[in-house]
Amino acid sequence: MTTEEKLPEGSPAVQRMVYILPEHAHAGPADDEISLRELWAAIWRGKWLIIVVTAVFAIASVTYALMAREWYLAEVLLAPADEKATPTLGGQLGGLAALAGVNVGAGGDSAEAIAVLRSREFAREFIEDFDLLPVFFADLWDAQQKRWRGNGPGMTPDIRDGVKYFHEYVLRVSEDRQTRMVTLSIEWTQPELAADWANALVQRLNLRLRERALREAETNVTYLQAEMARTNMVTLQQSIGRLLENELQKLMLARGNEDFAFRIVDSASPPKDRVRPNRTLMAVIGTLLGGALGVFSVLMAHAIRSERG
Repeated sequence: MTTEEKLPEGSPAVQRMVYILPEHAHAGPADDEISLRELWAAIWRGKWLIIVVTAVFAIASVTYALMAREWYLAEVLLAPADEKATPTLGGQLGGLAALAGVNVGAGGDSAEAIAVLRSREFAREFIEDFDLLPVFFADLWDAQQKRWRGNGPGMTPDIRDGVKYFHEYVLRVSEDRQTRMVTLSIEWTQPELAADWANALVQRLNLRLRERALREAETNVTYLQAEMARTNMVTLQQSIGRLLENELQKLMLARGNEDFAFRIVDSASPPKDRVRPNRTLMAVIGTLLGGALGVFSVLMAHAIRSERG
């Protein structure tokens, strides 16, 4: 439908066409209300499908939550052990010590201890000494026959798989930069084992770094004693004597201090409550997911029928 309209006198004789849209092109509130009513009617017609799907998901999620393995977290709170710094070397003595590979600087630090704790070598030794591969991969281990179930290549886990599993699922190490406190966490399905492993790791770490410091101090003492015997310079002998005294102190402290790298502030005890799974959350999420899937299925079926109709 069109109308013609003349412009006022004095203006160009141009006719303007005015288009009026069809009435059915305007979407009003009534159409929206009808669409919502149709959707609600479709959902109501498919209510039993929604109920069935929701119930299936709810039962499945609750069953899985009840059957899932329970994991417990055991933690050890550690503080870096206090260590005295040794005097620095200068001049010819410093160069001589550097050439000989003698470490006469400050003692070990927490960064080195944490690096050792996170290292693959330390984890490998712990797994081998405690024979943890059958524990980590219990599903693949035949306890009666004392052998792995699979015989093919790649079917039998080795120490590399154990180290990877240990770092990804069992061991956690975190450090507070401000307080320098270190938390060692072990997550496992048995609370007693988790606490035992956490405490054992700290003991092994202190022992390992203590033995390393003893070897270094003994090497330094031997080297400094030999240098003192060879030199005739009094000033050099005095400098070597001070360094030798310091190394002997380090040697004495390392031999008499079991908490060499870290002092245990709070040792691990078997946890009472699990950290996962959260059964309530799993059941709620499973039920909501089932309800959403049921509604989606009903609406999709309604849309397909509407297109075909």
